[in-house]
Amino acid sequence: MGNRKNSVDTTKSKQVVLITGATGYVGGKLLKRLEGGRMPIRCIARNPQYLVPRVSSKTEVIAGDVLDPQSLQIVMQGVKTAFYLIHAMGKSKNFEHDELLGARNFGCAAKQAGVKRIIYLGGIINQGQQLSPHLRSRKAVGEALRESGIETIELRASVIIGAGSASFDMIRALVERLPVMLTPKWVSTPNQPIAIKDVLDYLEESITIDPKEHNIFEIGGSQALSYLNMMQEYGLQRGLRRIMIPVPVLTPRISSLWLGLVTPLYARIGRTLIDSIKHPTIVSNHAARSIFDIEPMSPKEAIHLALKHEREEIEKRNWADAVSSSGIPIRWGGVRLGSRLVDMRSIHVNASQKQVFRPIRLIGGDSGWYYGNWLWRLRGWMDLLVGGVGLRRGRRDPVKITTGDYLDWWRVNLYEKDHRLVLEAEMKTPGRAWLSFEVKQTNKGSQIIQTAAFQPVGLLGLAYWYCLYPIHSVMFRGMLNGIARQALSPVTQIYD
Repeated sequence: MGNRKNSVDTTKSKQVVLITGATGYVGGKLLKRLEGGRMPIRCIARNPQYLVPRVSSKTEVIAGDVLDPQSLQIVMQGVKTAFYLIHAMGKSKNFEHDELLGARNFGCAAKQAGVKRIIYLGGIINQGQQLSPHLRSRKAVGEALRESGIETIELRASVIIGAGSASFDMIRALVERLPVMLTPKWVSTPNQPIAIKDVLDYLEESITIDPKEHNIFEIGGSQALSYLNMMQEYGLQRGLRRIMIPVPVLTPRISSLWLGLVTPLYARIGRTLIDSIKHPTIVSNHAARSIFDIEPMSPKEAIHLALKHEREEIEKRNWADAVSSSGIPIRWGGVRLGSRLVDMRSIHVNASQKQVFRPIRLIGGDSGWYYGNWLWRLRGWMDLLVGGVGLRRGRRDPVKITTGDYLDWWRVNLYEKDHRLVLEAEMKTPGRAWLSFEVKQTNKGSQIIQTAAFQPVGLLGLAYWYCLYPIHSVMFRGMLNGIARQALSPVTQIYD
């Protein structure tokens, strides 16, 4: 765990790098990037308890708030370079006021502490055009940081492409869920999207570059295109055919309410984004190309990389931990995490962790699935009819299990002895499905955590999940109870 501190280690040389906004999308990824280097890293967080479990043991996490000037005095001690990656969009009704006040407080505290450089990520400004509240605030924050008198490098970016960014998640949700879209005029506005990897490269290189006479750099990908083009490219790479019908009238307010219904974004955030993308955001000043040693990728490459990283993240992610840390209450239909739907349930068993894991290790094949085996056979027969693998494969070995093995129509993605088993479905479904089991030792025995996760493709995928959820709910609950009963049965002792 990282350190919860209200005072800093003054024995460190003044090379500390401070990251604000480390709980956000860009800040969180930058933190992971810089933790792999040799520079001491410090983070400021209003609620350190949420950040501490996610940082390395060498990273300092200090309680503080840019709206509280006194808290910044401690944070700034020994800092040489500070990243300002904070924004209040969607968190405050008067976000422009809060963002400007926070930037002024931060700049003043940094000046007093002798900070040498501030690195800030803002947005490309449309010169000569009326700015949206979001971009107007981004511009004002940069000006406030420069007014501190500290050398400030401001990177101005257009749309950031990466799984988890607000703009990319909006594109993904629209394309995944709507086979037919009414597209207002703003989707045709040109912009110059940039991959999150390239943004991180620019941020990291900003620590050491000599900015010369420049301190504001516009950064973008290698190609300009519109939101419409990005949605079409996303659909192409996901194998989704979408019909897009342009309409002359669809106000930002109506568009934002529409986004609030069909995407994970709140209506207020959607409105702010739409207001910002009504005007072109194209790189007009190419100074970054001569100062930074970075060759940005194309939007096509950026979308491909985002989808690739997302697949890798899904395969290694512990969905039980994700549901627990999200704070989202578990309700009918499961929990929505990004584009995934997750059903999690657990049970306590008065037995050791090893004993409880035995029936999980033996699942599938001749052992069956501990509940409703005739339903599993029926589903397997239906899968065969549509060209799937069905249940005919069984198990490679009745007792042993290794990563990569097949268990009926499942493939073993991860196996940790007496602790965790993650399976990915190879049956025919309108999406990707996973089933995982985790056993934890407790004071009163062991806890089994069973998690089913599904990444639907389009409306058919959503219909598949919600229509079958009542059946799946009964089967998953029965299977979990069956595993618990089997764990207490002496029959499993022969497999020790």
